[in-house]
Amino acid sequence: MIKDFLPISKEDMDRRGWDQCDFVYVSGDAYVDHHSFGPAIISRVLESHGYKVGIIPQPDWKDSNSITVLGTPRLGFLVSGGNMDTMVNHYTVAKKRRHKDYYSPGGEMGKRPDRATIVYCNLIRKVYKHIPIIAGGIEASLRRLGHYDYWSDKVKRSILLDSQADIISYGMGERSIVEIAEALESGIAIEDITFINGTVYKAKDLSSVYDAVTLPSFQEILDSKEEFAKSFYTQYCNTDPYSGKRLVEKYKENEYIVQNPPAKPLSQGEMDRIYSLPFMRDYHPSYEEKGGIPAIEELKFSLVHNRGCFGGCNFCALTFHQGRIIQTRSHESILAEANQLIWDKDFKGYINDVGGPTANFRFTACEKQNTKGACINKQCLFPAPCKNLKINHEDYLSLLKKLRELPKVKKVFIRSGIRFDYLINDNDDTFINELCEHHISGQLKVAPEHISDKVLDLMGKPTNSVYKRFITKYKKINENIGKNQFVVPYLMSSHPGSTLKEAIELAEYIRDIGYMPEQVQDFYPTPSTISTCMYYTGLDPRTMRQVYVPRTPHEKAMQRALIQYRNPKNYDLVVEALTLANRTDLIGFEKHCLIRPKYNGKNGYGNRSESKHTGGNKHGSEHSTKGNANKRGKANKHSSDRNTSKNTGKYSKNSRNNDGIKKAGRGVQKNNKAKAIKR
Repeated sequence: MIKDFLPISKEDMDRRGWDQCDFVYVSGDAYVDHHSFGPAIISRVLESHGYKVGIIPQPDWKDSNSITVLGTPRLGFLVSGGNMDTMVNHYTVAKKRRHKDYYSPGGEMGKRPDRATIVYCNLIRKVYKHIPIIAGGIEASLRRLGHYDYWSDKVKRSILLDSQADIISYGMGERSIVEIAEALESGIAIEDITFINGTVYKAKDLSSVYDAVTLPSFQEILDSKEEFAKSFYTQYCNTDPYSGKRLVEKYKENEYIVQNPPAKPLSQGEMDRIYSLPFMRDYHPSYEEKGGIPAIEELKFSLVHNRGCFGGCNFCALTFHQGRIIQTRSHESILAEANQLIWDKDFKGYINDVGGPTANFRFTACEKQNTKGACINKQCLFPAPCKNLKINHEDYLSLLKKLRELPKVKKVFIRSGIRFDYLINDNDDTFINELCEHHISGQLKVAPEHISDKVLDLMGKPTNSVYKRFITKYKKINENIGKNQFVVPYLMSSHPGSTLKEAIELAEYIRDIGYMPEQVQDFYPTPSTISTCMYYTGLDPRTMRQVYVPRTPHEKAMQRALIQYRNPKNYDLVVEALTLANRTDLIGFEKHCLIRPKYNGKNGYGNRSESKHTGGNKHGSEHSTKGNANKRGKANKHSSDRNTSKNTGKYSKNSRNNDGIKKAGRGVQKNNKAKAIKR
C-alpha cells in the first residue's frame, strides 16, 4: 500500500500505474486525508481491501466534465455531501447565508451546491446512465426515509429517490461499504443488493421483504402530522443494530423504500485496524496556496478514542447516525497515533482533545448492550441514570495519564465535552480531580442547555438540580487544588417547550451567575431528531402529547435576545418579551432587574446607552468573576452542528449551530458533539 494521498487526477493514477479506478468518491468537502473525515475513512477502508479508489473533491456541479476527470470507475461512484450537512454548512438557523465554509480551501464559500448529495448524484446520472451510485455521509444518512426539511418547511421524500442513487450506506459505513463492494465485485447487479445491513434500497414490490415493519406511507405523513410523528418514533425505536427491524415506506404502488437494520458496531480490534490505516493526516497539498483547509486546525492534533453516545439528547442526530452503543479504540492504538503526531513539525506540545461524541464514555452503558443492544423504550441517563449503568472512569484516566507522560507533550486537553450527569454519579472523585488538575485550561465547557426542568425534559436532559450538584463539586475541587477555573455553559434558546416564561427564567439564571454569552445557541431543526419532530408536528412523538413550539422568527429572536439581554441591540426585543410575559418587574434599577427603563426625554432616568450596564450583575458566581467577563465571552465563540460528529461525530450534536462557524474543527468533532463519521 502506497503511503500517499489517493489520486485526484489522471496524472496521479498514472503514477500509481492505474488504468481505471474501482471506485470514484465524489465529496462536497475538499480532500482531507484524516480519520476525522468520513470520505477519508471510507476510501482508506476500501483501499485496505484491495480496491483502487480515486477522489473528486468539490466538482463543479455546473459542468458535467468535472465528474469525468478520473474516467469511468469499474464498480461505481461513492457520493457524500461532506463531513457536514450542506444545508447546515451553508445557512444559519435564521436561514441566512454563512460567509465561510471551513471545509473548503481558505474557507471560501460557494465551492459546493446546496443539497450536494442530490446534485452530485444527478450530475453523475446525467453522464453515466447505468453506473452504480452509492450515497453516504451525514446528509444521506439522516434523510434516508421521509423527513421534515427545515429549509423548505416541507416534508420531503427519501433522498434515495431525489438523488437517483441506487443505494444508501447509512450510519458508520465501514462494514456496509465493504459488503457492497464485494457484492459488486462478485457480479451482483446493484438493484439486487438488498441484503446488507446498514443500507437503504428501492423496491418495486415487497415479494422478497418478509420481516419488515411497515411505516405510514409517504402520502400519509404528508397529510397528517400525527402520522409523521408515529412514523418517526417507529424509526427512532429501530436504530439499534441488535433489536432494529427492517422498515418499509411506501410511495406508490410500485415504489417502496426499504431500510435494512443498522450495521453491527465495530469491535475494538476493528476500530484499531481502521485508525491505523495510512492516513496522511492533512489536507491535499494542492490547497496550500489558498491557505489550506481550516477544519483541520483543531483535528490535526486531536485523538478520537470512541464512537457512539448513550446520552440520548433529543436534539442530537447521533442516535440515527452513530448509535447508542459505545465503540472504543485500545490504548495501544491511541498511543501509536499520539507517537506519530508528537513528532510532527507543527506540534507545539498540546494534544487538543482526547474524545469523541462524549469524551468520558469508554464502555458500553451496560453489559447487556454487548449482545442485546440498547433498550428500545428506555434511556441510559435520562431522566435518571439506569440502575444497570456502569459508571467508571478508570480506563479513561489511565489513557490520559499515559498520554501526559509522552515526550514533548506539555498538556492534554479534553474539549469534546464532558457528560456531567455521568461524571457526577461516579462515586470516585479521581476523574474530576484529574480533570481540573491536568486537562482544562481555565475553563470547562459543559452543556446544561437550559435551566427549566420542563424544557430539559423535552430535550432529554437531566434536571437542573443535577447540574447544580456538578457545579458545586467542580467549584469545591478547584478550591481544594488552588485553581481559579470556570465553567462555560452551553445554553440553547427556542427549543420546543420553551415559552417566553422559560426563556425569562434562563435570562434570570444568567443574571444570577454573572455570565453573558457572546453568541446564542438557537435550536436548529436538522433532520432525524426527536426535537425536530416536535418542532414540525407540535407533538412529542414519545407520548403524542402537544408541545408548545416557538416557531416565528420574531419569537425566536425574543428568546435569543433574552439570553443576551445586556446587548444594547437587543433592548427593544427584551422590553417586548418582558411586557408580553407580564414581567415588567424586571425593568428597573433594582438589583434583580435585567434592563433599565428607557430614557423618556423628560425626567432623564435610565437612558438607553446605560442599558448595557444592567443592575445587579456585578457579583461573582460559581462560573466566573467580573474580571473574567471578556475571557468568558471569547471562550464561548464555539460553532456548529451537533448533527454532525467529532471524528465524524462531534458534529453531530445536532442543534449547536451559530450565526457563524467560528472554529469548525471543533464543530466537526462535536456533530462524532457530530463525533459522527459523516459519510
